[in-house]
Order: sequence, then C-alpha cells, then structure tokens
Amino acid sequence: MAAAFAVYCRAKKVGTVRPWVTGLSGQLQRAFVTGVPSLKRSELEAACEDFSNIIGSTANCMLYKGTLSSGVEIAVVSSLISSKNDWSKECESHYRKKISSLSKVGHKNFINLLGYCEEENPFTRAMVFEYAPNGTLFEHLHVREAENLDWMARLRISMGIAYCLEQMHKLNPPVVPRSFGSTTIHLTDDFAAKVSDLDFWNGTKGSDSVTDDCTMLDTESIVHQYGIILLEILTGRVPFPEQDLPLEQWASIYFEGKMPLAELMDSSLGSFPEETARALCDVARSCVDPDPSKRPRMAQVAAQMKEITAVGPEGATPKVSPLWWAELEIMSAEAT
Repeated sequence: MAAAFAVYCRAKKVGTVRPWVTGLSGQLQRAFVTGVPSLKRSELEAACEDFSNIIGSTANCMLYKGTLSSGVEIAVVSSLISSKNDWSKECESHYRKKISSLSKVGHKNFINLLGYCEEENPFTRAMVFEYAPNGTLFEHLHVREAENLDWMARLRISMGIAYCLEQMHKLNPPVVPRSFGSTTIHLTDDFAAKVSDLDFWNGTKGSDSVTDDCTMLDTESIVHQYGIILLEILTGRVPFPEQDLPLEQWASIYFEGKMPLAELMDSSLGSFPEETARALCDVARSCVDPDPSKRPRMAQVAAQMKEITAVGPEGATPKVSPLWWAELEIMSAEAT
C-alpha cells in the first residue's frame, strides 16, 4: 500500500499526472506528502460500497475492501474517530508521520500505500493500500481449510519477507512495523509475500499518548520476529500453542541436538532437501538469539537466505504487482 507511486514519479520525472483510469482522482496538488495522492471520501465510499464491505478492525481503525471502477482491488484503513473534537494535534501529527514513513518503503513485497483521505465534514482520516487477495501466511500455515504451501512456495515467501525488511531497515530512519508476525504477512494471487503495516498508531483512540512506531519494535526485534516466522514456515507450528511449548522454546530442542530434523519439520511438506532445511534452521537460530546484539542485520539475513535458497529479489516478487496500473497510467500521461 505505499510509495511506489512516488518512486515511479521521481524515476520518470513526471511533473503532473492525469486523473487515473482506475477511478481515483488523486489530488496531488494538495498532498502533504509529495507524490502520495490525497483522495476524496466520495471515491472511497463508492469503491467500498458505502463502507459496508468490512474485512477487519483494530482498536482504533476499521479495514474495508474496495474495488475501483477499473476492477483494481484496494484496502481502506479508516480511523474510528468520527469527530474533529476527539482528534488531537498529536493524532494528526502521527497520522501524517505514518503516511510519510510508509511512503518511503516502495517495495514490491510490501503492502504499499496508494493514497490517503483527509476531510473535515464528515470527519475522515483514512489510508488507501494495495489489496493482497490470498489471505495471510498464518492462515496458509495453520488453518486447515486454507491451501497448503509447498516447499518452493515457502522459500519464495521467506525471501520476499527478507528482501522487504532489508529495504525497510536501510531507510533513514528505518521503517519498523507496529506489529510483525505471520498474521501481518499477506499473500498475492501467486503466493508472493506482502509485509503489511496497516494500523494507525500505538496510542489509544483519541488519546494524547500517540507514539512513533519505532518505539514499539526496533530492528533487532524485527530480526527476532523474522526468525520466528521462518520457524513457522519450516515447522508448520504456531508461535504460541495452547497446550505445548512456545515455538522458539520447542525449536531449541533441535538446536541443542536433541531432536532429529525430520521431527522438527512440517510433516505436510513430505520430502524436502535436508541440507537446505538445516541451513535455514541455522539462520532462524541466529535471528532468535537471546542477545539482541548478536543477531544479524536484515541485510545479512537476506544475503544468507539468498545463498541458501537461490531465490533472488525478482523471483520473490509478485508476478503481477497491484501497482503496475499506477505506473502504466503515469507512462500514459507522459506519452501525451
């Protein structure tokens, strides 16, 4: 859901962009973040069927699915605050910082920001993101009704996550998701990973205790969480089962040489290359090191993973990115 639009604009040096054929008008001249379109509430209402198509919620926002006139699917995250009186200066500041932060990512394995909506009557603060239609990684690993992921799909997903996090950590300051786990990894039609950061902030609704995302998690914590996700991918086990050891503690039995690899691995995989699996387990072990200072950086993790899996950035990205429609429209505007 993010700033690839801005990246495209800078790369092609397009001064103005005509209204998109998708149905969103994109009020760029009023955007408070360069290159991120300010969108009309009426456009989002039409796309989301008068905001009736609810697909999720958090303590402070509602998540809707929308379909543009072109058929492109979007996700709209809207604040539950409906009155300007309940929207503090701190809320507004954080909302704008969030948009600015997300707009810098621009990675094909990220749920990129497409635009935002800021209106006073009725009071609206919303962000518009790409929509990944194939559920979450958690669902495909742990929900029986979801389609099982084969070995190659799991390698590709793990690499997409690693490349995206590497990019996010290289930014200055690094972009760190508010929360991060297999439930925040969405999958595209062709099972490419999309890291998401859809929530508005960390403070409670309407409060003045709004804080920057980076205060909740740091890069070392994200590396640790990546190790947990990698263990989930390899073992098929949930991080915190109700009647068993936490995944990290359970996997330590293997790390200590007290469990065979075959017992560690997800039985639904059937056969798998043992040497590759052992190498991936070693990466996971380094990521979950109890001492944060001993954990590798995401750039090191991505490099190790690439060497093990032979899956490069292009192989890990969606074959058809939801953002290509935006690039095509920019190219069309440039041509005319």
